[in-house]
Amino acid sequence: MPLSAKSAGEKRKRVLSGMRPTGRLHIGHYFGALQNWVRLQNDPQYECFYFIADWHALTTDYADTLFVAQNTIEIATDWLAAGLDPDKSTFFVQSQIPEHAELNLLLQMITPLGWLERVPTYKEALENITNKDLHTFGFLGYPVLQTADIVMYGEPETELVVPVGEDQKAHVELGREIVRRMNVFYGLNVNPKVFLKENDHALRQITSYCEPHLPSDWKYPLEPGIQTFLIGKFRSTAAEDGINNFLETVGKFGNFFRWEAVLREPEVMLTHTPRIPGLDGRKMSKSYGNAIMLSESDEEIRKKTKVMVTDPARKRRTDPGDPDVCPVFDWHKLFSPAETLAWSANGCRTAGIGCIECKAAMADNLIKWIEPVRQRRQDYEQQPQQVLEYLDVGSKRARMVAQQTMDRVREGVFHWSEKRGEIGRSGQAKNIPAGR
Repeated sequence: MPLSAKSAGEKRKRVLSGMRPTGRLHIGHYFGALQNWVRLQNDPQYECFYFIADWHALTTDYADTLFVAQNTIEIATDWLAAGLDPDKSTFFVQSQIPEHAELNLLLQMITPLGWLERVPTYKEALENITNKDLHTFGFLGYPVLQTADIVMYGEPETELVVPVGEDQKAHVELGREIVRRMNVFYGLNVNPKVFLKENDHALRQITSYCEPHLPSDWKYPLEPGIQTFLIGKFRSTAAEDGINNFLETVGKFGNFFRWEAVLREPEVMLTHTPRIPGLDGRKMSKSYGNAIMLSESDEEIRKKTKVMVTDPARKRRTDPGDPDVCPVFDWHKLFSPAETLAWSANGCRTAGIGCIECKAAMADNLIKWIEPVRQRRQDYEQQPQQVLEYLDVGSKRARMVAQQTMDRVREGVFHWSEKRGEIGRSGQAKNIPAGR
């Protein structure tokens, strides 16, 4: 279905996800993300945006950027090989959309430092990554840039979803908190009539809720500085209590406020990902050297899988084992047909087969699965210009959406259209000589 196609009168949900440019992808990336991305792009109720987060690479690898461009091409090539279709989804390069940096800057202005310092992954990285200096503003502010990336593709009337696993929910929730704060500061508008003497009772009631001990012996007409101070109090209270709680508490005086979201809060789309441990039983990662790449040759697959760890209880060929704790069996579930799966489970429990036989059968089925993916990758490897063109076209398409978002955000923050309208209504601008 083309990107422009929609059911009559129905707005498609927006999906946003991305990957850092770490180079060629492995089968863990496929089952952890790409398989689901392909499913979503083929579902007509979703409009999908997938991006390569090259700015995010700088948060940890700022000292060496020579790899970023080539790794971006490698990832895009794997995306195409895995089944992502540039006619069905938009995939783009983050740094080609400068609006991401602008929105990141604006969100930084309102994000409390404590929120970022309490992010668990930030603390863990500082403790565990000792070969890089991560005490940088960019690394601390990673969640803010991530939030900008996501909400850039939301619209006020369009649901925005982020496909994540259970372990990543907290990242999206922090983004939601940042957006709520942004929406209060720049989406909660105060009617200036509340500052008129005739509305003194309403103003005192609202103010007493926001700041019970605030002196209220002001005189009318209220000075602009006092009005600005009170508006700030109203907004900070609404940000702390939540906009709905704030409007509910001020009750009948809520008619002095108008709230309109500047950014769309993202929703979590929980996705189930199958267990796919690395060759050594740990999480699959290129840095651990325990991965099978989507571009791996048959020979390398057989060589690597021969040394996979299995159930530690099977020390000898005659020892029975438990397939449910064996990484090889986890891979069988992904690549092998039902009869092979049953043969493997029964043979393991009864010691009817050895681990070498079990690994060989799994490798055969892994090779069958990976062959068409690898072939498509080899085809695209011969056409790097085509891959680059897909990224360029997608980036232009994504930027059109980003520009619309930033037009809305800038107006919410600075109100320039409103101000220009006021000036235009006040009379014709005089012709002023240039340079004066």
